[in-house]
Amino acid sequence: MPEQNASGRASRYDAIIATLVGFLALCVSGYTAYMQRQQVRAAVWPILEFDSSNGPDIHFTVANKGVGPAIIRHVIVKVDNRPVKRWDEALDKFVGPGKHHFSESDITGHVFASNESMDVFTPRDEDENVLNDKSKPLWVEMNKDRARVSVEICYSSTLGDCWTLRSGGITPGTTTATKRCPERSEISFQQ
Repeated sequence: MPEQNASGRASRYDAIIATLVGFLALCVSGYTAYMQRQQVRAAVWPILEFDSSNGPDIHFTVANKGVGPAIIRHVIVKVDNRPVKRWDEALDKFVGPGKHHFSESDITGHVFASNESMDVFTPRDEDENVLNDKSKPLWVEMNKDRARVSVEICYSSTLGDCWTLRSGGITPGTTTATKRCPERSEISFQQ
């Protein structure tokens, strides 16, 4: 009888050890999957920047400095902290109502590839030339007014992770993680 008792205890110890080894293998497997997910997230992480420039001409630019594509989900453009829906509305606030000349690129819904940069707004003079003559009053006015523009751009990676960029025309932006991008609303930029 003592031999059966001893072999029964040994079987229990073997079962406990096998269970413990199996549990540790499961933990290592879960940790490995988590680390692989983090590596994939890092491999597709987009980083958007919004900037304005006055050289050689005045323009506003959105660029993806990250390693993965940035999918633009929602955009708000503000002048003096008040939302505008289109660039001509922004120009009305800068130089007054009238016929404005500018070129633009749509950014809402755009997918920015890694290292892609796009001029999203370039004001022009009445002859449709870019503003690059610093002696002209329109250049001086637009150069001053570009500091009045700010944006909120909500974008996501291809994995669905979302961020919101908040940036002014001449000040560095801040990016914060967001659970999801907002739906279009009355204050959404329409271009």
